[in-house]
Amino acid sequence: MSNELAIGAVTLTLRNLLDSVKDLKDSDVISDLPSDVQPTAEILITNLPLDEAYEFDQAKNQVNLFLYHVEHSAAWRNMEIPGRVKNGETATPPLGLNLYYLITAYGQDKNEIIGHLLLGKAMSILHDHPVLSREEIRAAFSASRLHEQIERVRISPQPISIDEVSKLWTGFQSQYKLSVAYQVSVVLIESKRPSTVPLPVLMRGVGDRGVFVQPYVTPPFPVIDAIVFPNKQNAAQQGDTLTIKGSLLMGDNVTVRFKNHRLETDIELAVEPGASNEEVKVILPNNPNQWVAGVYTMMVVVRNTGSDEKTSNDLPFMLGPMINFPLTIVPGSPPSPGNHLATVSFSPVIRPEQEAFLLLGSREFKAEAHPVSANSLNFQLKEIDSGDYFVRLRIDGADSLLIDASVTPPVFKASNKVTLP
Repeated sequence: MSNELAIGAVTLTLRNLLDSVKDLKDSDVISDLPSDVQPTAEILITNLPLDEAYEFDQAKNQVNLFLYHVEHSAAWRNMEIPGRVKNGETATPPLGLNLYYLITAYGQDKNEIIGHLLLGKAMSILHDHPVLSREEIRAAFSASRLHEQIERVRISPQPISIDEVSKLWTGFQSQYKLSVAYQVSVVLIESKRPSTVPLPVLMRGVGDRGVFVQPYVTPPFPVIDAIVFPNKQNAAQQGDTLTIKGSLLMGDNVTVRFKNHRLETDIELAVEPGASNEEVKVILPNNPNQWVAGVYTMMVVVRNTGSDEKTSNDLPFMLGPMINFPLTIVPGSPPSPGNHLATVSFSPVIRPEQEAFLLLGSREFKAEAHPVSANSLNFQLKEIDSGDYFVRLRIDGADSLLIDASVTPPVFKASNKVTLP
């Protein structure tokens, strides 16, 4: 999720894109123009207010990118980030922003036709980049983390009336120059306020019974209906055997393909012996350097001799981190009542781009920076009362397992309790 540097990251990315306007000066097309409208002087890309851009070096060519308006995104005003907040939890919605830019071109020695050439080139570049790619944003300003936000950043022309543009230029007490406006949306800036994370519900009604769906027609391709986790859990851990229920899951060669947006390549595992059309099992290997905690999708891949490969529907599931207890808890720095430093080791390893939170009861604490992959993290626990707390570790929205659902009624695992002095 992007941080407070995201607005600057958008401007830097746009400026990098518009840098291609400079190619116009060396283009073969320019040589066919009359000599009095050829851009012979240097072409500069600037980010100046309208009054300062107008007074810039008029012996040079200039394309000015000016952020003239920022507004709140109505669509994201009260929306929490999908996948980051579980049922029953509340979080502060991100700061969703729409940015409005004005692009103005100035030809050398006040030559209007050269200005038109520059403006057309700039508009063509933005027309060919309706979406800012994650690589372009990362290259411009990776510290903003804008390239990690869930929504893509889109560029679209912004209609602006003569009356509006007249008021804009008059406000800067500058003479009007031909300009075009663009909207860039959406920029999501993560809130720094902690979430409220109550303990999960142990049972949902009598017997904890849920909805059962039985399809009426069996389709001619593999289908996953449900994933069953060991010990009635609602998420998986490394080393678990997952039972996949569905239809037409048998074949000469059956594998399960796992996808996660943090992984460079998909993981494909062979199913266990004894598979049937209605059920296959797969073991998640305990390989902490291959897997990451977070949200995955899985599909069953069926291959039969003499026919094409068939894949099932995707079904999502959570792979939670495994905490290595006990935690190491020492006084915070500087020492004060209610402040502690907790060190948590876990598996699988966490990557630098992943976010982690330590949940103590209903309190949430963000991990300290981890610039490299690691299997342990430090958490500053501030202003927390003494007492017993149930512990969860949340990485990329996936929680470590807290509930022992193998007993009736389910209970919280006693091993997940820590005592703060």
